[in-house]
Amino acid sequence: MNMRYMTAEYRLAHWAQIIRKRNESGQSVSEFCKNSEIHEKTYYYWKKKLHDAECEQLAAEQQADTIQTKFTRPKFTEVKIRDNLSQKTNTEPVLQGNLSMEFSGVKIVADSSYPVGQLAYLLRELVKQC
Repeated sequence: MNMRYMTAEYRLAHWAQIIRKRNESGQSVSEFCKNSEIHEKTYYYWKKKLHDAECEQLAAEQQADTIQTKFTRPKFTEVKIRDNLSQKTNTEPVLQGNLSMEFSGVKIVADSSYPVGQLAYLLRELVKQC
């Protein structure tokens, strides 16, 4: 690994810790810098460097996600319950609040209006597919 890259990463991590410490202290930047014997211009210089590094990292992650989604299945798929099943379950209790669960990498989110019987059916079908 490149020594310059490692040094830059170390400095960014060090200044991220200092900036986090300032945020947690509740002090103004000028108070914190004075108490920590850090020049304010140096503090703002590194704050900007961290911001720029974060933006670059986010852009790289978004680009990687865009490339990956071109070759993968969609992450969310709506599943419709058959009409004859929904007619049978009208008298069943409904969930109170929201339910979110993940099974074998598949996430299910149901709101409070979703009948429990239909949710049970959906889970049985999901288990069959996995």
